[in-house]
Amino acid sequence: MSDSVTESVASQELRQFIERVERLEAEKKDIAEGIKEVMAEAKGRGYDTKVMRKVISLRKRDANDIAEEEAILDMYKAALGMS
Repeated sequence: MSDSVTESVASQELRQFIERVERLEAEKKDIAEGIKEVMAEAKGRGYDTKVMRKVISLRKRDANDIAEEEAILDMYKAALGMS
């Protein structure tokens, strides 16, 4: 293959990668808007969205990691007279 053909193929491949990322970024924006709408609806019905986000975050984690973190938190709070 000549250099110009190689450059053309590389150019096309690069363009395809960039366009794929751009499409994914657009989808990500749409998903973020959808999440924002759901949270607004939940807030409108009286739910605490800050707590909801925390619960969502916890559901993504391993139960053992959560238990360990909570045990350490309790220990620190006890050491500071907060329990």
